[in-house]
Amino acid sequence: QMDVKTTFLNGYLQEEVFVEQPPGFLDSKFQDHVFKLDKALYGLKQAPRAWYDRLSKLLLDSGFKRGSVDKTIFLKSKNSDLLVVQMYVDDM
Repeated sequence: QMDVKTTFLNGYLQEEVFVEQPPGFLDSKFQDHVFKLDKALYGLKQAPRAWYDRLSKLLLDSGFKRGSVDKTIFLKSKNSDLLVVQMYVDDM
């Protein structure tokens, strides 16, 4: 088992998301400006899905097959060896 650090900061967003300037980081010249996110942030409702999509693509591109019943399980076999990866939030 492993825990992926900063998991939800590694997902790419599929839609445009804008956020207000956080307290303590206000630009005094542009206090009403908002920021467009390039990647997911903690607390963003899209963050878990963005992470799942990114890791799924990596595993599938690496020759894994997605489980037919549980979509969080990925399988890769070679000869008599079987490698199983299961994703659960930020754990694998």
